[in-house]
Amino acid sequence: MAAAFFAIAFIIRVTETSTNVVFSPTSLMLVGLALLAAHSAGAGSGWSTRRSSTRGNSTRRSSSRR
Repeated sequence: MAAAFFAIAFIIRVTETSTNVVFSPTSLMLVGLALLAAHSAGAGSGWSTRRSSTRGNSTRRSSSRR
């Protein structure tokens, strides 16, 4: 998403297209940077901080068999 906003801002800037304040290259660049920051922070990655309890049980079983 951030790359798309950067590309649109670049195209508007290069072609010197007259747009509203909302769609100015600067505002699109700032939206792209916000999306990039959210991605770097891990938003939308789908990773969970909780561990599965079955993983801990399998290590206990293997150590008790020795």
